[in-house]
Amino acid sequence: MLPIALDLAHLRLALVGAGTAALRRLERLDAAGARALVVFAPQPASALRAQGGRRLVARMPTNDELAHAQVVFVAGLAAGDAMAIAQSARAAGAIVHVEDTPEISDVQLPAVLHRGDLAIAVSTAGRSPGLAAEVRRALGRIIGPEWAARLERTAAVRRRWRDAGLDPAIVAQRTAAWVAARGWLASDTLLESNWVPGTAANDRAEAVAVNAEPHP
Repeated sequence: MLPIALDLAHLRLALVGAGTAALRRLERLDAAGARALVVFAPQPASALRAQGGRRLVARMPTNDELAHAQVVFVAGLAAGDAMAIAQSARAAGAIVHVEDTPEISDVQLPAVLHRGDLAIAVSTAGRSPGLAAEVRRALGRIIGPEWAARLERTAAVRRRWRDAGLDPAIVAQRTAAWVAARGWLASDTLLESNWVPGTAANDRAEAVAVNAEPHP
């Protein structure tokens, strides 16, 4: 797997789905800045109609419509329908994501923690989205809202360094020194003091619990 961040504002997208799964995916795409998005839903509920607005087409897409999309998302369809859409979209050259079905998806969508433009993604390659969500929640307790402002400050300093003609390697070194000087990632901060020390103890407790389980 290659972690990569896509700017959805620059891509042609299609969402094919039904029910709450399609609504959740649409809300996430909207939050991520999707602009050129068409939503196909054969029997859309009122909430999906409201969120989709004029983008919603109340039927399944044609092959030509799938061919127009660069990325196709599938959510909430029956397995056979999802497989057919995935095959058609992929044959047309689109990247395909089918929710909760990594074996027929080209990409996996991670759980993402947002702090302004700082995004921290957690992926299990589709093996356990629930675990990814739990790790994201844990990180959210450690990396708080203050990191949005920290990013803005660091980005402003970086722009000055780049405008001064410094090469990327020097900028990276200066960024590391800038962050270290402010103690944002120091070992006595919440980031590490509440994260690392519990790890070994938690692993030992889990091992005890696993060993205590009766054998089949």
